[in-house]
Amino acid sequence: MMSATSERPWGERVLVAGAGVAGASAARFLLNQGVSVTVCDNRAAALEPLVAAGAAKVSPDTLIARPGWTADFDLVVASPGFRPDNPLVVAAADAGLPVWGEVELAWQVDRSGVTGAPRQWLVVTGTNGKTTTTGMIESIMAAAGVSVLACGNIGLPVLDALVAEPRIDVLAVELSSFQLFWAPSVRPTAGVVLNIAEDHLDWHGSMAAYVEAKAIALSGPIAVVGLDDPVAAGLRGSDPDGRTIGFRLGAPGPGELGVVDGRLVDRVDWEASEDLSSVVPIDPVPLFDADRVRPQGPSGVLDALAAAALCRAVGVSAPAVAEGLDTFTVGGHRSAPVAIVGTTTFINDSKATNPHAAQASILGHRRVVWVAGGLLKGASVDELVIAIRDRLAGVVIIGADRDIIKDAMTRHAPLVPTVTRVTGEDGAVNIAPASADPASADAVMDSAVRAAWDLCTADPDTPDAVVLAPAAASLDMFSGYGARGDSFAASARALPGAQVLGAS
Repeated sequence: MMSATSERPWGERVLVAGAGVAGASAARFLLNQGVSVTVCDNRAAALEPLVAAGAAKVSPDTLIARPGWTADFDLVVASPGFRPDNPLVVAAADAGLPVWGEVELAWQVDRSGVTGAPRQWLVVTGTNGKTTTTGMIESIMAAAGVSVLACGNIGLPVLDALVAEPRIDVLAVELSSFQLFWAPSVRPTAGVVLNIAEDHLDWHGSMAAYVEAKAIALSGPIAVVGLDDPVAAGLRGSDPDGRTIGFRLGAPGPGELGVVDGRLVDRVDWEASEDLSSVVPIDPVPLFDADRVRPQGPSGVLDALAAAALCRAVGVSAPAVAEGLDTFTVGGHRSAPVAIVGTTTFINDSKATNPHAAQASILGHRRVVWVAGGLLKGASVDELVIAIRDRLAGVVIIGADRDIIKDAMTRHAPLVPTVTRVTGEDGAVNIAPASADPASADAVMDSAVRAAWDLCTADPDTPDAVVLAPAAASLDMFSGYGARGDSFAASARALPGAQVLGAS
């Protein structure tokens, strides 16, 4: 097996496992570096442009069946969807062949100097709030006059950001637990774990493994953790010379960020070199009015505090933090009001793809009809139902794992009216799980929205909101959470008497 050189630690012969967004980015970069690239995927359409660019192709089954295939490569770059127990990954590891993710490759590329002087990485992870926080960082850094790009799990692969022109000096990097697992060498300038709740346990195998992957974000000199989250609050940075900083919704202690008299404030002595536990208290530095943060509510404020912490860690002034938060635009499908019928607002929070996110979404309203369901990815909804049951005027359940949510409602909130909208009901056409037939999925969602409005009109204490906060992934019915949110919005806006909000 040819060994990788110190200048090119990725070697000369690389197998890219998966031709999706991350894999395609890795393949393109390596081909441009003159590396011999083989892409392993069964999807002909995804392989076609990479083969045209010079990559070889192979199917996973063909590769695994070939004895000694690992000797043909210096490195495997695995897409985030490849689990650690995937046969290809296991065979590579057993043969001593390195397995990196696209983010690990990007880190190695950046450190190597191939794309110029190494960048500052501001890494964001957590079960919820990653995209909002990453976008806030991008907005704040831009307000400070720094060349910055949001990348990673937010959409733009990190490798693409590294080769962007003009050069980018700071990367605001959203990373999922999958990406972090496959990027063990990453040591960000500053990194945050916003919160941690059950999610992707089917991929990681246990909660402990999920937390361990998230904690890689805290391996650099500045580690930031959400103190209001019991799991995140227990984490500490792994750099022995580094500092761990906390943020909370309440008044901050020394070395923390928090909220005082309705304002986000900073009590961190950023000039100190020692551990913050011994720092002399300093007066709070005002950053921004909490009621001006978008998205509104506790989750938005926490995201803003996290973004401020990472930006302050690299020297951004308080006025630049304020300007960046003031000009930040919230992404779609995140607690977005889409229609009002009577006094009830229909809220599209399709991005709430796990129970932790759904809980935060529901608890932002006084009384709610909840639209839920999809693919739970192994997560339990029992704690969610217990936490929100006193806010619920009714529940409408859709999706593949609807019975799990229905059972939880029966056990923990038996008095809350609960209806299930499945295929074939109320005129909805049949849809097979994961078929992603848009017409069928839209028909089910339309039926669910009408059922939610019926629950509103039947409740003597009129709900202030119908909230799509699925607590689950969308791919059982839709092509993604965006398509699911669009379907909900269209159905809500079609209700008689609906006042349309937020439509372009």
